Amino acid sequence: MNDEIDGAAIEVQSLRKVYAGGVEAVRGIDFTVSRGEVFGLLGPNGAGKSTTIGILTTTVRPTGGAARVAGHDVVREPLAARAASSVVFQDQVLDLTLTGRRNVEIHSRLWNVGGAARIDELSATLGISDIIDRPVAIYSGGQRRRLEIARALVSDPQVLFLDEPTVGLDPRIRHELIDVIAGLRSTGMTILLTTHYLDEAERLCDRVAIMHEGEIVALDTPPALLASLGHEVVELRVRGDGSHALSMLRGRGIADDAAFVVGGTVTLPMRNGDAPEVVAAIRGMSLDITALATRQPSLDDVYLRLTGNTFAGAA
Repeated sequence: MNDEIDGAAIEVQSLRKVYAGGVEAVRGIDFTVSRGEVFGLLGPNGAGKSTTIGILTTTVRPTGGAARVAGHDVVREPLAARAASSVVFQDQVLDLTLTGRRNVEIHSRLWNVGGAARIDELSATLGISDIIDRPVAIYSGGQRRRLEIARALVSDPQVLFLDEPTVGLDPRIRHELIDVIAGLRSTGMTILLTTHYLDEAERLCDRVAIMHEGEIVALDTPPALLASLGHEVVELRVRGDGSHALSMLRGRGIADDAAFVVGGTVTLPMRNGDAPEVVAAIRGMSLDITALATRQPSLDDVYLRLTGNTFAGAA
C-alpha cells in the first residue's frame, strides 16, 4: 500500500475476501475515511458490509488487497490496529450475569485503559447511569446497545466501528440510539457505520458507500447521491410487468435512461422540475395504471437504479 494518506483514519485498497467454497464476499473495494468523518457502508444483508468490518477489526483475514486503520496495516500490525480502534459488533458480546459496570471494567482492564471515572462519564453520556450497577440480564435491547457502546468507548479509540448497531430494536428505541450515535459526532471521533436503514445513513453519515454483492456501486455524500436523481421522482404502478410501460414511456420521450422498473413499478427521476407535465402526459397514455404520484427520491431509489433491486428485496 502507498504511504498513509494525509488525514486518513481508514484506508482500503483493492480489498477482497473469498470464503471457503468460492464465495466472494468482498470484491476489490477501495475507499478512504478521513479523520473525524462519519462514514457509512450501506446495503442489504449479504452485501459484504460485515465482512469489511471484520477485516478492518482484524477478526477476518483478507484474501487480497490491503487496509490500514489509524495508519496500521490490519494484517501486518493487527494489535496496533486493534489498539487504535474499537468495535460494537452486530452480535451481542456482553456477559448477562455481570453488572453493566463489571462488563466495562473487564474490557478496560484488558486494554489497561479507563477507570471508574471514565466509566461514570460514559454512563452519563449514554444515559445508563441509573442501571450501570444492575445485572445486564435485566437490560432492554436498547440499554444493552448503549452499554456495548460504552464498553467500546472506554479505551478512547481513534476509530469506532459500529456494525448494524440498531438492528433488531423497536422503532422508538432505534431512534433514541440514533440520537446517542449522533451525539458522538461532536467528539471528533472517526466512525464507520454499517446499516441497511436508509434514514440512519442520511442522518448520521458525512459520506456513504453503497455496497451490492461485495462491490461499492456508489460513494458520495447522501445529498449528492439523492441529487443524482433530481429533486423529485414520478412513480407509477401498472398491472403486470412494468417493462412494457417503461418502453412505451421511452418511446414517447417521457422517460430517459435514468428511469428504472421493478415489477409493476416504474420510477422516473425528474431532473428538470417538469413533474406536472410528465404526470399529465402519462395520464394521456393507454397504460393500465393502478397508482401515479410524485415524491422525493430516497437512497433506496439510488440503490435500485444502480442494481435493479431494493434494499428490502436484496436482504
